[in-house]
Amino acid sequence: MLSIDVYVVHAFSKDGEGGNAAGVVLHADALTELEMKQIAKKVGYSETAFVSQSHHAEVRVRFFTPEEEVDLCGHATIATFHVLKEQGLLGSGRFTQETRAGVLEVEIRNDLTIMMQQRLPEFLPVINHQEIADSLKVPLEVLDDRFPILIGFTGLQDILIPIKSLTELLSIQPDFEKVKEISRQSDVVGYHLFTLETMEDGIAHTRNFAPLYGIDEESATGTSNGALACYLFEQSLVLKKSSTLVMEQGYGMKLPSEILVELTVAGEEISHVTVGGKATTLSVQHLDF
Repeated sequence: MLSIDVYVVHAFSKDGEGGNAAGVVLHADALTELEMKQIAKKVGYSETAFVSQSHHAEVRVRFFTPEEEVDLCGHATIATFHVLKEQGLLGSGRFTQETRAGVLEVEIRNDLTIMMQQRLPEFLPVINHQEIADSLKVPLEVLDDRFPILIGFTGLQDILIPIKSLTELLSIQPDFEKVKEISRQSDVVGYHLFTLETMEDGIAHTRNFAPLYGIDEESATGTSNGALACYLFEQSLVLKKSSTLVMEQGYGMKLPSEILVELTVAGEEISHVTVGGKATTLSVQHLDF
């Protein structure tokens, strides 16, 4: 019988509240892929991270949803490095993690903010806007036609969907089967909706739907907000210089979350993208199986 400790961490928490729950399993070298899948399904968080030794980085991290393995997960990365710091396995500084998306840099700052490197952005157009509106069960006019609907990538692919107002964004109740099918057809993780109307001092308020991966809605997401920040830069909504952007998410789920995105710009091009925030450890789950 295996006995496993799963650290339950809320990443991207705001003032110690909210955030997005992730599981973190340390010393996972002896676990098989099937066992990782079983653990992730049993604990049921949107992602669970499994940490093992690496020949290419400080640690190797694998990420599993309740359904399958994914290449990268922003909030589970924040959770992982929070636990490594909290358990005294890492100090403050810059480190690397080996993932299926490549070897990526993570910084643990003295104030316990954790920032993770993202891939440089790529964008693809989405042709059928009416299909997107139908899947969200809203009229086409709810989509903000000042901005394009694009597939954005800084590690994972999401469809970035502009919504005209905060009220309309918060009232959306999608047809998750349609969202799942469009996500599958488009080869994306899910939808990342945003509006430039915010509740506090963020640059955008967001919602994220990923039913294809067993997650109807996530309260805080890293990679999708990294892609969104780059999108806002490309749409000239961010000053053409180094910028720190605050994204709001999870408020409608009563899990208010704050995601920080730092863009470094060289000339007119983004040269570096990092995403991060704070985290809070809630508990440790003991599993026997």
